[in-house]
Amino acid sequence: MQHLPPFIAPSEHHDADSALAQIQHIYQHSVNHLRQAMREFVAGADMAGTRVRAFYPFVRVQVTSASRRPEGLDSRLSYGFVAEPGRFETTLTRPDLFVFYIRQQLTLLLQNHGVSLQVGTSNQPIPIHFSFADDEHMEGSLSRERQALMREVFDLPDLAAMDDGIANGTHEPTPAEGRPLSLFTAPRIDYSLQRLRHYTGTSPHWFQNYVLFTNYQFYIDEFIALGRAEMHNPDSEYIAFVEPGNQVTRRVGLPAEEVDALGQTPPRLPQMPGYHLVRKGHSGITMVNIGVGPANAKTITDHIAVLRPHAWLMLGHCAGLRTTQQLGDYVLAHAYVREDHVLDEELPLWVPIPALAEVQVALEKAVAEVTGCQGPELKRFMRTGTVASTDNRNWELLPTHNVASTPQRRFSQSRAVALDMESATIAANGFRFRVPYGTLLCVSDKPLHGEIKLPGMANHFYRERVNQHLQIGIRAVTLLRNAGPEQLHSRKLRSFAEVAFQ
Repeated sequence: MQHLPPFIAPSEHHDADSALAQIQHIYQHSVNHLRQAMREFVAGADMAGTRVRAFYPFVRVQVTSASRRPEGLDSRLSYGFVAEPGRFETTLTRPDLFVFYIRQQLTLLLQNHGVSLQVGTSNQPIPIHFSFADDEHMEGSLSRERQALMREVFDLPDLAAMDDGIANGTHEPTPAEGRPLSLFTAPRIDYSLQRLRHYTGTSPHWFQNYVLFTNYQFYIDEFIALGRAEMHNPDSEYIAFVEPGNQVTRRVGLPAEEVDALGQTPPRLPQMPGYHLVRKGHSGITMVNIGVGPANAKTITDHIAVLRPHAWLMLGHCAGLRTTQQLGDYVLAHAYVREDHVLDEELPLWVPIPALAEVQVALEKAVAEVTGCQGPELKRFMRTGTVASTDNRNWELLPTHNVASTPQRRFSQSRAVALDMESATIAANGFRFRVPYGTLLCVSDKPLHGEIKLPGMANHFYRERVNQHLQIGIRAVTLLRNAGPEQLHSRKLRSFAEVAFQ
């Protein structure tokens, strides 16, 4: 026997606000049903033979012509329209978290095509794990036997409903199925929201639209100091600073909010701790220490991508590969050699990862402004070139004789000027998920030339460069933000028949 919430029939909408309100209504109606049933289950109710289910809302649009209306928005915008006539749809989740994003995407569809939107209840079940509120942990008190019984009563996450076929360009809808409106289905988004809490120790609610990644804790230490200093500045543009455990510090003079009370010091730092310098409209900066390696870089970008950020940038250390480089020099990546291997199945190696002009210009300008150097003087310590990323931290120890190819030879043939373990992964996943990306690295050793990290050299290097490097990253974000997200979302990141949602 199925236990379902009362059915909500599809409805037609000619404005984004009414469509969004209906999406919110259906979603809340569904999760309330699941939460109530879960409370009864935890309390010991006999639900043998009962299947408790509720479903995600969907939005659908039928377009008879791919031509956009003359009164539509700027035709240079790379999203907000469909590429050909047909029926397009997607399931949606967490309209509370994505309220601005959903409203914007629906508004663009209406303005560009002049069609109505259909909102209704999909046939995609909401897994019980994804129905809980952020601060709700009802399942924690269940016995092992009761936990095992959950799968007989509730829907659990189904990996078949959350693969990345749409983003990868491999999804083929059936004849009866509408074509996708979004890169991600609702279950795929919910899965990543859960993973973000786990890996970063913070709620997805706090993530900002501009993300900095680093592979060293020193950068995080500087970011924490900067965030706390901003909270003591009554004139700061940032309104809160959030640390792992959802610990919120409000800018001086601002009252605490109800959500602040949920924060607590975590017993230990998560695997990839996240820190958030919050600005109105989620236009602030999130910084994540991804640690070392391409697997971590792929993991975190797989999940942050569902939040549809406006840009992510890699700030980290690298090995300099040229004799002319000095420790502390900067490398602005304009191409990538992908020896990381973690994305080979999703993004073939023959796919080029282009540099994005808007990001490149912002990073170079930020270096110039923060260092006070211009022209030839700037080129003395910042080089633009190819960055290679490897999945072998000890690549230096591989044989160099009597083998068909060596890392040194491949790096030379590719004209690489620097080597790390994360940058190509972050850029490639940015390309795959249509998130603007960029890389600015700092040379911390030169293993090909006998200059390895020694404690004294390292400590001096960190004192001299880390703060400046972080300031450059923050200045680049400011420049990108001031230019507006419409300039960032380049058409070179969109495919032939692209989804309409950004």
